[in-house]
Amino acid sequence: MGSGEGRPTPRLHRCRGVCISSRPPRRRHRALLPRGRSAPRRDGGAARPAVPEDAVRYRLFAAAAAEGARQRALLRRCAETVLVRFAPLLAAYVWQRQPFRLRCVPGETPAHIGGTTLFGDNVEDEWFIVYLVREITREFPGLAAMIDDNDGEFLLIEAADFLPKWLNPENSENRVFFYKGELHIIPLSETPEQDCDLSAPCPTIPQALRLLSARSEEFLAAEPIRAAVYKRIDGYPEKIQASLHRAHCYLPAGIVAVLRQRPSLVAAAVQAFYLRDPADLRPCRRPFRTFPADQRVMALVTFTRCLYAQLVQQKFVPDRRSGYTLPAPSDPQYRAYELGMKLAHGFEILCSKSSEVAPDAKRNVLSGPLWERFLRSLKEKDYFKGELEGSAKYLELLHMAEDHFQQSVAVPENSVEVSPGDEILTLLQTISIDLKEFEKEATCLPPEDDDSWLDITPDALDQMLKETRNESLPLANEEEQNYDLETVAESMKAFVSKVSTHEGAEMPWSSDESHVTFDVDSFTKALDRILGADSEELDSDDLDEEEEFDLSDGDDEDLDAGNQRQDQKVSPNELIGSLKSYMSEMDRELAQTNVGKSFTTQKRGVSILTCDGGPDSEAEDAELAPVDVDMNLVANLLDSYSAQAGLAGPTSNILQSMGVYLPENTDHTGLSSRAAQ
Repeated sequence: MGSGEGRPTPRLHRCRGVCISSRPPRRRHRALLPRGRSAPRRDGGAARPAVPEDAVRYRLFAAAAAEGARQRALLRRCAETVLVRFAPLLAAYVWQRQPFRLRCVPGETPAHIGGTTLFGDNVEDEWFIVYLVREITREFPGLAAMIDDNDGEFLLIEAADFLPKWLNPENSENRVFFYKGELHIIPLSETPEQDCDLSAPCPTIPQALRLLSARSEEFLAAEPIRAAVYKRIDGYPEKIQASLHRAHCYLPAGIVAVLRQRPSLVAAAVQAFYLRDPADLRPCRRPFRTFPADQRVMALVTFTRCLYAQLVQQKFVPDRRSGYTLPAPSDPQYRAYELGMKLAHGFEILCSKSSEVAPDAKRNVLSGPLWERFLRSLKEKDYFKGELEGSAKYLELLHMAEDHFQQSVAVPENSVEVSPGDEILTLLQTISIDLKEFEKEATCLPPEDDDSWLDITPDALDQMLKETRNESLPLANEEEQNYDLETVAESMKAFVSKVSTHEGAEMPWSSDESHVTFDVDSFTKALDRILGADSEELDSDDLDEEEEFDLSDGDDEDLDAGNQRQDQKVSPNELIGSLKSYMSEMDRELAQTNVGKSFTTQKRGVSILTCDGGPDSEAEDAELAPVDVDMNLVANLLDSYSAQAGLAGPTSNILQSMGVYLPENTDHTGLSSRAAQ
């Protein structure tokens, strides 16, 4: 029994098209949103169908109203036109789980075209769909598009740092649209509109569409919001080729033939191997029935970077009875043998789950006016790149186009999706396998791509995280020279002065990288207005202590009577003087303990040796010297940061959320003493 029969290693997760071992934050969790906000939800006070996890839903509506039957026919023709127009992009794309599909949805009000695509671990599929939806509304100005996923309005989450104050989870539904190639947000209106019920928390879709078609220029999202969203889709369609990875694989000839006809099946095979369980591996504990190991050839296989990383990073040892053996790890072709073995296991698992009766082998969809329009669009957009008709490269591109057409364009709306295993068995019955031709081609394969992108250094990861927050990485020397410890203290003061609510505390961090400012005089004046003229003489802690002292004796009636007599007989000055003497006595008692020794005190301008009190008075004054609050704050923060040993912790998390980055601890000792000096 091979060691690979157990549960597979933890799933790789999505991150900017590169798979790593843990899912990075995408500003989706409510705690990650700035200003104490909750993530915009889907419900908005009204229930609607939930989107599956790791899936994206897209809906395109006709902005102008039309009759029901006429509108549905128009939308159906529009869906076909869209898929044909964008065929060159879609035909070359390898999807992680499901392709982009548009279907007419007449049952809902209003009618629309749309679909739901599972993108699995590759979040770039989701953002590629965002790019497609934006371009569709640019090419077809009469369409307005909505897009969301199981996290809700993820476009708003991506631009969370720049959202207006009024936009919250309760009123965000049916407000975010792509229209004419731009992002629009329908705001709250101060004056009632005849066509919008402002008493409801969110507009209905028909109301929102009427507003967009009438006054779309008024609802264009702010520039920072659009820039944050467009940054994620910047670089398409060129990024499609950059996201692919080509590698040599030692595969059974049958798999090579299948991938020639259906290149997208590589994703299903990788997922079958990647998400396998012991039951899936049962057909792999004997010689393979569909893809035996005795007819293998070297071939060049195209993966996405996510699929390649999933296949490479799992450790797996095949069962000896399967017939798949590997050379020594030092062999130059070890990686090709290993990749081919894993991919063959995935294909065998898919075929083992297939039904005994294969579907109709040749459902003739590659004919008719729709296919002709589709093929003509490909030629007009130079999809075949000047290749001669009938050449090997031309046929490869043609098979990719046929694959996309059958999967996304020509599938009937009510058809049942065919399993990948059924498709593989059907293809094996209809294609010819020329082993000698494959062996001849293996002698002149193009070089495979470099996979050094799999290794991310700590510095590169820090740079990626800073780019995510729209920040530049400062040079080490500049960071050390320009670093000011007063910024740390001021930032913490500003943070503490913020008012928190049940939604969380607001971080005093600005996306424009401006320094955190704290006006002590303004803060003191504000306290004076709240607490009265004597607020400097009497702080809240003193009031709490006095209140607890007064409430410690007697019942409620005695307290009321005592308070009335005190208000009549005791002046405010006398009360303050009494509290001062009370606090002074407490300070003298605490001075006899070790509590004060744990704090750094302020340095006095005049030497205490010149005082008249003698040595005893000198020691007493030294013990009663005011505590340097800023110095203690900075020293404790530096000690806590040093204890993190370069890992994430409370100090770095709080300070970085406010735009303050501490330098690395180069000496590892004496941080507190160095700060005190």
